[in-house]
Amino acid sequence: MAKRSYSWTEEKIVRYQKEGRGSGELRNYKPWLTIHDVASKGNSSRIKGWKTGRIHHLLSNIERSYFYLLEWSEKVLDIREQFPLDRVETVDIANKKGIEHPKDPKTDTFIPMTTDFLVTIKRENKLIIVARSIKPFSKLEDERTIEKLEIEREYWEKKGVEWALVTEKEIPKYYANNIQWFHPFISLENPDDKKLAYRLLSYVGNQEVSNTLFDVFNKFEEDYLLDPGTAVNFLRYLLANKFILLNMDIKINLRSIFIQELSFNNVVGGTDEKAGNSG
Repeated sequence: MAKRSYSWTEEKIVRYQKEGRGSGELRNYKPWLTIHDVASKGNSSRIKGWKTGRIHHLLSNIERSYFYLLEWSEKVLDIREQFPLDRVETVDIANKKGIEHPKDPKTDTFIPMTTDFLVTIKRENKLIIVARSIKPFSKLEDERTIEKLEIEREYWEKKGVEWALVTEKEIPKYYANNIQWFHPFISLENPDDKKLAYRLLSYVGNQEVSNTLFDVFNKFEEDYLLDPGTAVNFLRYLLANKFILLNMDIKINLRSIFIQELSFNNVVGGTDEKAGNSG
């Protein structure tokens, strides 16, 4: 198998444009970069989105965590990752600011810059676009990183688009990890499993509030002759769809969560907030 080239050429950029990369919305959006287009350090992810129904390409652990917050937020309507910036404009900004524009050292080609997330949100009954760049806090001590962020900031300012920088310090650790835990369970393929999940919802609501989820789930599985662990997956479905709400700021631990700590929501879509600078 030929070794993948990560170099940039004008021909490669034209090819990406012809492929429709960086265009479209929701399910039809194609990110400018996929996990196959960058040298992987083992931190990239491919995740099917709730809001778009397509596979999202996330290039770092921090991007992945922030993505989960965007998925959870009721304000967020569309998520476009690895969004390309107009090269003519970024080169012009770099020249005027006396900043070296990213360039491939092998081909001398100006590299298209990207914003990690371009997000459509609903704010005060209006649809607006916001841009978010994701960086480890430690990178903010690097002068070159700051220069490239300044090009990006200026680019979006000229377009009247709100831009913000997000580091791991703005991402609640347990909140994002909890969403990651139940994110794959937004749907259940088996109709019988769905019925049992709704039955679990009623079952939990009728238990003594001093019981833990662990105890209740064991009893539910015994009563319905289910394999151990089945109820946990039903809980993940109920959490993903916000039928059950709990404190997301602490790690989900079934042995230490009591029924009295839960809230029940009869309509899909419950709380919001916590998407950091998403809206």
